Amino acid sequence: MESKGLPVAESAACQRCGKPPSLCVCADIAPIENRIEVVILQHPQEQDVALGTARLTALHLKRARLRIGLSWPSLAPLLGRQVDPRRWAVLYLGSARAAELAPGREIVLLDRKGAALSDQDAALAEIEGIVILDGSWSQAKALWWRNPWMLKCRRVVLGPRRPSRYGKLRREPRREGLSTIEATALLLSRLEDKPEIERSLVQTFERLLERYRTGRRAPAQPSSASNSGPSSPA
Repeated sequence: MESKGLPVAESAACQRCGKPPSLCVCADIAPIENRIEVVILQHPQEQDVALGTARLTALHLKRARLRIGLSWPSLAPLLGRQVDPRRWAVLYLGSARAAELAPGREIVLLDRKGAALSDQDAALAEIEGIVILDGSWSQAKALWWRNPWMLKCRRVVLGPRRPSRYGKLRREPRREGLSTIEATALLLSRLEDKPEIERSLVQTFERLLERYRTGRRAPAQPSSASNSGPSSPA
C-alpha cells in the first residue's frame, strides 16, 4: 500500500517503470520466477506517484499483473480465466493485527469473521495467488468496498518485524503499513520460501529511496532563462 508523493511528469517518464530519469531504477530489474501469482489493483489517483512502487513490483515478477481502476466484476476477468477465490488471498485492511492474532507470525490468514485460522501453515500452503491493493489507506479501503468479490477470497494480514523503509518520507497510521513492493516481497518470500525474492525487491526499493533523497538534497540548478539576464516586462 502506498502514500501520495510528488507527481511524475509524463513527458519525462521512463516507458518501462513510469519514473522520471532521476528516479528510474528499472534498468537492473530482471523478472523473477514466482509460483504464486500476484495481482496489484491500483487506485486511479495513485498512478503518477514519484515514490509509488506498484509498477516496479510487477516488473520484478514473471507472474504479476497491474490493473488500474476502481472496481471489477470478479477475480476471473482480472486473470482472464476461472479460478477458485478460496485459494487466493487479499492483503486485508481491517482492524485485525497479526501481532495480536498470532504473536511471532509475519503472515496470518483470517476467516470471514476476522479470526486467525486454526492451521495457518496448511491454509497458507493452499494459496495460489495474492491480491495487493495499491493506494493510500483511504484509496485502498475504497478498492476493498467497491469489490465485494474479495469477500470470497482469504484475508491475510502482515506482522512485519521492521517498519517500512519509507521512514520519514511517509507517515503511516499503523506500524505494519508497508509499501506495495515491501508487502509483496514479504508475502511471496515467505509463502514460497525464497528469501531471494525479498532481497531483490527490497534492494530496488532502497535504490529508489536513495535517489529520491539525493534529489531532495541537491541544490537547484539555475535555468537558462536566468543565465541570460532579466526578462523583459510584459
